[in-house]
Amino acid sequence: MPAEPCVGEEPGGVDDALGVAARGGLGGVGHGWIVCRGPPLVSRFFKPPEPLPPYRHGMSENSIADLLKAATAHAVPVVRAIPDDRLATPTPCAEYDVKALVNHLFQVIVQFQALAAKQNAEFGETPDLVAESPDWRDRFAEEAGKLVAAWSVPGADEGTTGAMDMPARTVGCMALLDLTVHAWDLARATGQEFEAAPESSGVVAALRDAVAGLGPTARKMGVFGEPVAVPEGADELERLLAETGRDPRWTPRAPSAA
Repeated sequence: MPAEPCVGEEPGGVDDALGVAARGGLGGVGHGWIVCRGPPLVSRFFKPPEPLPPYRHGMSENSIADLLKAATAHAVPVVRAIPDDRLATPTPCAEYDVKALVNHLFQVIVQFQALAAKQNAEFGETPDLVAESPDWRDRFAEEAGKLVAAWSVPGADEGTTGAMDMPARTVGCMALLDLTVHAWDLARATGQEFEAAPESSGVVAALRDAVAGLGPTARKMGVFGEPVAVPEGADELERLLAETGRDPRWTPRAPSAA
């Protein structure tokens, strides 16, 4: 039987997902679900002025835990391969360099463990975990494993979670989107090739459905940028990136000549 979609159709479910900032955040203080657009960046949730269109059921037959496991298997190697001399490199998220984006993703994978357990999360000031210890890459891998384990607990993706009682599957899908899209951001910024989870995992299909459901209102409110045109033959990851307002052909600017 196909799994429930990342974003539910129940009344208020998607609106709650997009209304967090206006009403206090996932854990009561607001969560910066970073979606980079163009070059501007908006890192917030908002209360949409009108209902979103009906959400289309995702194609994935896997649970949120299965999807997160597949996504982390492709995100962790990217983080492990980030060299120290690229931490100040710009990323497709214009207001974030590599170090800041790693710290954001660190915060996501730690705090979404609490949300899996139906606890409140703390998305206040982002800790500088990269500067805290030279083994931050190993710690990232460890926390990513804990994230998957947290969402593997029976019932984790059922009901609601967080201070705003958002649908748990919606919350899990937010972590999935961050892990997938920001792993691509970091790979592009540091000269790595990024291979998304395979089609059989259902990750990109689930995220494309999520973005399709959230997109019209999210773009109107400035959370997503306008879709970027992609050439015929673009793969599913490139189409997902373009649907969030990213240019799949993005590359860091060459240093200016002295």
